[in-house]
Amino acid sequence: MNLGMYEFLTVILLTLGLGMLLSGVFTAYFGRGKSRRVGLSLIVVGALFWVGTYIAHSEEIFGDTGFGEIIKAGLFYVGAFVVGAVIAIAIFLVAIMKT
Repeated sequence: MNLGMYEFLTVILLTLGLGMLLSGVFTAYFGRGKSRRVGLSLIVVGALFWVGTYIAHSEEIFGDTGFGEIIKAGLFYVGAFVVGAVIAIAIFLVAIMKT
C-alpha cells in the first residue's frame, strides 16, 4: 500500500469522525431523552475514529509511514471541507431568507 492510499484513508476517517462529532454535538445540544443519548454516542464514536486513525497509522505499528505529514494533510483537507461547507450553508441560508 503506497502513501497515497494511507493519505486517502486517513482523510476519509478524519472527515467521518468530524462529521459524527459535529452531528453528535448538535443532536446532544438540541435533543431530549433518547435523542440526547444518541448525540452523546455519536460524539464518542466520532472521537474514537480520530483516536483510531492515530493508532492505526502509528509508526510503532506500520514503521515509518510519514504519519505526521499524513495527519497534517488530512487536517488541511478536513479544514478546507468544513470552510467550504460553512460557506455553502451560509449562501443557502441567505438565499432562503431573501425569498
